[in-house]
Amino acid sequence: MLERLFKLNKSGTNVRTEIIAGITTFMTMAYILAVNPNILSIAGIPRGGVFVATALAAVVGTLLMALMSNYPFVLAPGMGLNAFLTFGVVLGMGYSWQFALCAVFVEGLVFLALSLTPVREGIFNSIPLSLKRAVAAGIGLFICFIALQTAKIVVNNDATLVSLVSFKNVDFHTHGITAVLALAGTIITGFMLVKNIKGAILLGILATWILGMVCECCGIFVPDPSKGFFSTYPSFSTGDISKTFQEFGSTCGALFNPELWTHTVNNEVVGSGWSLIKTLDFFVVMFAFFFVDLFDTLGTLIGVSMKGKFLDDKGRLPRISGALCADSIATSVGAVLGTSTTTTYVESASGVMAGGRTGLTAVVSAILFALAILFAPIFLAIPGFATAPALIIVGYMMLSSCADIEWKDAGEAIPAFLAIAAMPFTYSISDGIMFGVISYTVINLLAGNTKRIHWIMYILTVLFIAKYALM
Repeated sequence: MLERLFKLNKSGTNVRTEIIAGITTFMTMAYILAVNPNILSIAGIPRGGVFVATALAAVVGTLLMALMSNYPFVLAPGMGLNAFLTFGVVLGMGYSWQFALCAVFVEGLVFLALSLTPVREGIFNSIPLSLKRAVAAGIGLFICFIALQTAKIVVNNDATLVSLVSFKNVDFHTHGITAVLALAGTIITGFMLVKNIKGAILLGILATWILGMVCECCGIFVPDPSKGFFSTYPSFSTGDISKTFQEFGSTCGALFNPELWTHTVNNEVVGSGWSLIKTLDFFVVMFAFFFVDLFDTLGTLIGVSMKGKFLDDKGRLPRISGALCADSIATSVGAVLGTSTTTTYVESASGVMAGGRTGLTAVVSAILFALAILFAPIFLAIPGFATAPALIIVGYMMLSSCADIEWKDAGEAIPAFLAIAAMPFTYSISDGIMFGVISYTVINLLAGNTKRIHWIMYILTVLFIAKYALM
C-alpha cells in the first residue's frame, strides 16, 4: 500500500529510509513546540492552547503536503511570523490576538486562491536557475547561523554585532558547556557522514542529547531556566494534559467571535467588532502576513527541492500546485486552531539530507507531532544544542549548490551572491529572495540582457522596491 501511495521505488527510496528521514526532520523541528507557545502567550493566547494548536497545525499541514504533493516537506507555525503577530500586531498596534488570527485566516484564503491559479507557480518558474541555486545556498547559511546562535556558539556583540562566545566571560556550566556540546555533536555527525553511517544526522542528534544528559548527571551542565538553559531530562511532573486541552478549547475557533476583536490605544478600546475589518490596518496586517508567507514558502521549496533534486531540467517543481495548496490550507486551519501562520519548514532539508524523498517522510513527522501532544515532556526535552549540529551539517550540504552557479557570468553571479549573503545577514529568507530578484532585474536590464529576464521578474522587482520604499 505504501508503495502504491508514495511511489517509493520510483523515487529511489524505501520505508526504512523514509522513517529515519521523518524522525530526523521532526527532531530538528521539535523546538517549535516549546518556542511557539512562549512567543504567542505574550500576546495573551493561552500557552496550553497554543501548544496543542501548534502540534495539530503541524499534523494537518504536513499530512496535506504528503497527500497533495508526495514531497517530504514538513509544515508547522513559522518563526518570525509568530513574533510579528505578538510584537507587531498585538503589542505594537494594539489589536486583540483573536483579530490577529482572523487576519492570518484571511491571508491563508488569499494564498489558497492564488494557489489555484497559475500565479504562484508562475512566480516560482520565473525565478532564474542561478537564483534558485543561490536560495538553496543562502538557506544553508541561514539555518547554520540559527544553529550557531541556538547553541550559544555565536553571540551578540555590541562592537561587531555578532562574535564567537568567550568561554572566559560566560558561565561554563550553562552557556559554555552548551557551545562545547554542540561543537562535539557537529564533529560526531561529521565523522559518521564520512564513514557513510546510515541515519548519521539523526544519530548525531541523539548522541549529542545523551552527552548532554551525562554532563548534567555529572554536574558539568547545570540547568538554569531563568537564563534559557533547561534540563535535558524529560520531566513528567510539569504540565497538566487536561488543563492544556481546556485552554485549547478557549483558543480553538476564537477568531470567529467578532466580540473579541478589539483595538486598544493607551489601554483604551477605540474599536471593536466587524468595523475593524474595514480599516486599512486590517489589510496592511493581512498583506504583511501574506507577503512574508509567500516568499518564505517559495524560498523553502526552492532550497529544499534543489538539494532533493526534485526540480526538472528547467528548474521547475513538478506537483508544485499541490504543495502550495497544502501550505495555504494549513495557514487557515492553523489560525482556526489558534496559532500564527503555518508554513513549510526549512528544517525539512534535514530529512531530505537523510534520504527522504516522498510524502512518507512527511507522514512520519506528522505522526510524531501528534504523539508529541501526549508525550510532550519527552519531545520538549530535546535541547537546542542537540539539534544545532544537524542544522550546521545540513547547512554545509545545502551550500554545495553554489558550485553550479555560473560565477564567470556577472549578470548571474552577482545577484546570486547578494541573495546568498542577504539571507543570514538580514535574518530573512524573503529578504534574500528580494535582494536577488531586484539586483538580477536591474543589473541585466542596464546591461541590455533583457532576453534572460522573465516578464514576471519585472513585476516582482517593482513590488519589492515599493515594499522597501514603504517600510
